[in-house]
Amino acid sequence: MHSPPWKVGELARRTGLSVRSLHHYDAIGLLSPSHRTEAGHRLYAAADAVRLQQIVSLRQLGFSLEEIRDCLDRPEFSPRRVIRLHIDRLKEHMERQRRLCERLETIERLLDSAEKVSADQFLQTIEEMNMLDKYYTPEQKEELKERGRQLGEDRIRQAETEWQEIIAQVRAAMEAGVDPASEPIRRLARRSKELVEAFTGGNPEIQKSLQKMWKQEQNIHGLDTSEMRRMWEYLAKGAPPE
Repeated sequence: MHSPPWKVGELARRTGLSVRSLHHYDAIGLLSPSHRTEAGHRLYAAADAVRLQQIVSLRQLGFSLEEIRDCLDRPEFSPRRVIRLHIDRLKEHMERQRRLCERLETIERLLDSAEKVSADQFLQTIEEMNMLDKYYTPEQKEELKERGRQLGEDRIRQAETEWQEIIAQVRAAMEAGVDPASEPIRRLARRSKELVEAFTGGNPEIQKSLQKMWKQEQNIHGLDTSEMRRMWEYLAKGAPPE
C-alpha cells in the first residue's frame, strides 16, 4: 500500500473493512475523506487512517456508530485515550477468560477425583459467562462488576437467599389467590424492586438489559423465566402508581 492519499478501495483492502462500510461512514459523517478528486472520488489522508483506527477500536468496545461520532467530535477525546480504552478492555477480556479457565479446571479436578459435581454446575458456569456478554454492554458489565465489589460477597449471598424467599412467598400467594393489592404482597413488591435497584445501581439502561434477558431466556440460574414473568405481572397489579 503506497503512501497517502489512498483511494477507498485501497483503504478497504489494507484494513479489511468493506468499501460499503467506508461509504456508510462517510454518509453519516463519521469518517469523511480529507480529499476528493475532480471526478468526486474519495481520497483518504493519514489523519483519516488515525480516525478510522479509533472507530474500529470503539466499535470493538461496544459503542454504536452514533456514540462513536459523538465521542470523536469531542476535542478531549484523543487517539491515545481510545487506544488506552481498548487496551484496558482487552485486558479485562483476558482476565474473564482466565477466570473461566480456572473455573473449568476446578470442575475438571473435582470430576477426576470423583467429587460430586453435576453436569448442570458445569453448564451453568459457561451459561453465566455467556449471558452477561449477550445482554450487557462492556460498560454495563464493568458497572455491575463495581456494584459487586461495593456490595461484597456476604451481601450478595444474603440478597440471593432473600430472592428465593420472595419467590416462594409470591408463588404461594398466587396459588392461594391472594389479592395482589393486599399490603403483604405490596411489601414483597417493594422489596423486590429494592433488590433490583441494588443490583443495577438504579441504572435504567442496565434495568432494560436485565428485563430483556428475562424476556428472551427460558431459564436463568435454574429459574423458569415464564413463571417469573407471571410473578412480576402479579406484583405489578397491586403496585400503587408512581
